[in-house]
Amino acid sequence: MIYEKLEIPDVVLLTPKVFGDERGFFMETFRQSEFERHCGNYTFVQDNHSLSTHGILRGLHYQHDKPQGKLVRVTRGEVFDVAVDLRQSSPTFGQWVGVTLSAENRQLLWLPPGFAHAFYVTSQEAEFQYKCTDYYNPGDEHCIRWDDPTLAIEWPMMEKNEPLVSEKDQAGKTFKESLKFS
Repeated sequence: MIYEKLEIPDVVLLTPKVFGDERGFFMETFRQSEFERHCGNYTFVQDNHSLSTHGILRGLHYQHDKPQGKLVRVTRGEVFDVAVDLRQSSPTFGQWVGVTLSAENRQLLWLPPGFAHAFYVTSQEAEFQYKCTDYYNPGDEHCIRWDDPTLAIEWPMMEKNEPLVSEKDQAGKTFKESLKFS
């Protein structure tokens, strides 16, 4: 596995070594000891799997009282995945980073606790899987609008239409209004 720190150094892109032949392929997607060495000492307690169609945008989501670190990947299709630093003590506070994750590139993205997360589906469909460092807590979920002018995220929209978002996500707060981390 290759671990690459991105523009926000606590966000890490993981590229697995893939071994393949005419029968198919094999790759290791997670090894606790290597993950700890490159990303920190975290334990995952919950795995999630979602399916979304083209043009769907989910996020920017986070939990404040019980923040979740997330190790995310796409097993079918392609998404543009975004992490926003909400840690006020961080030198990258208020900055975002985005990468394309796909079944083809097989990359994973690590977002530590203290980040908002979103993804936009650029393929016909995308299956998105992620490991979390804390349990989902519906009473603690927060959302920042995907089109927040302060963040000015450069989404790779394929059409001139706005993405499809849930009513809950459409009602998200602005970055300025949202809860932040110390």
